[in-house]
Amino acid sequence: MRPRLNSVFPSDGLSSAEESKLFKAICPGVGLAARAATEMRHHEIFGAFVSSWQGWASDPDIRFSGSSGGVITALAAWLLETGRATSVVGSRGGETDPKRTVTVSVEDTVGVKSISGSRYAPVSNAELYKADDSRQVFVGKPCEASAAAKLSEAAGVQDPPILLSFFCAGTPSQLGTDNLVRLLGHANDVDDVRYRGNGWPGEFRLSKNGQRVGSMSYDESWGRHIGRQIQWRCKICPDGTGGDADISVGDFWAADANGYPVFDTAEGNSVVIARSQRGAVILREAAAAGIIALAPVDLDDVAAIQPLQVERKITLLGRLVGRIVTLKRVPRYRGFGLAVLSTKGVKKSTRAVVGTARRSVRWMQ
Repeated sequence: MRPRLNSVFPSDGLSSAEESKLFKAICPGVGLAARAATEMRHHEIFGAFVSSWQGWASDPDIRFSGSSGGVITALAAWLLETGRATSVVGSRGGETDPKRTVTVSVEDTVGVKSISGSRYAPVSNAELYKADDSRQVFVGKPCEASAAAKLSEAAGVQDPPILLSFFCAGTPSQLGTDNLVRLLGHANDVDDVRYRGNGWPGEFRLSKNGQRVGSMSYDESWGRHIGRQIQWRCKICPDGTGGDADISVGDFWAADANGYPVFDTAEGNSVVIARSQRGAVILREAAAAGIIALAPVDLDDVAAIQPLQVERKITLLGRLVGRIVTLKRVPRYRGFGLAVLSTKGVKKSTRAVVGTARRSVRWMQ
């Protein structure tokens, strides 16, 4: 799935030089500029936004099955039902190998429900993105939403697809899933793999013929296994909250006395951020139609129960410096306020410099 530039591009008529220039302009792995907060509000962790809410799908079944509150699933289905969209791009488990994650485009509510829920594994939803199709809904990771937005912008598209994204802690290796399935004793004997959902946050669940054959809590499956397989590139990402999407959604956890998330089973509740005027209109109309339930939320309160997103932003400059001092290349980032954020955790930032430099030296050896 990693991009490779070929010498000739006969399929689209572009020369390799033109294709290379376009790739470098839109790939967030090369560089990323924060969305300008012109005519919008701004939060130091979550970036530019129009409005912020907590909410969930009004349909109890969608709310129950979704990874968080089912908001993305409910919105995508409603956009299809009202004719605003004709297709939704998302991902689900593979038919021949449910441990793998595949990209699909669906065209009805049944299809949308089949792609609900998180997939903590590599997938390339952007391959089905149609830059000039205003009636496509694209659901993807924050990095994919950024690349998609820039591709449409580069093509001069005035009415691009609707972009829905979610809070992301990074993409784990496929080994994370494979090893966990093997640990539960069902390496080759399941037809469905669910990472979350069916309750909030739900559990990692393996099924065969509709019956559960193995499971593990979300806290353990993510915290002790899959989450430890995140690729390095994700650890130096400045946007884990969908800054370039129209709407981004994340978990609005309950927190303990120290401010850290509590993963006790509950009804799903999400933070829902309108990142564009179009996104704000969609949220207001969906709420008015009874598709989703929304209540205003202060993003400072969200930051308090999203410690990973906060710490990653605060220590990111330190990680980048740690790479640079060992002569490693880093992406170009603009507009994220990383220097100012690093002063909010000087000790953590310093440790990030030292730790990253040490790891880089070991990898070089």
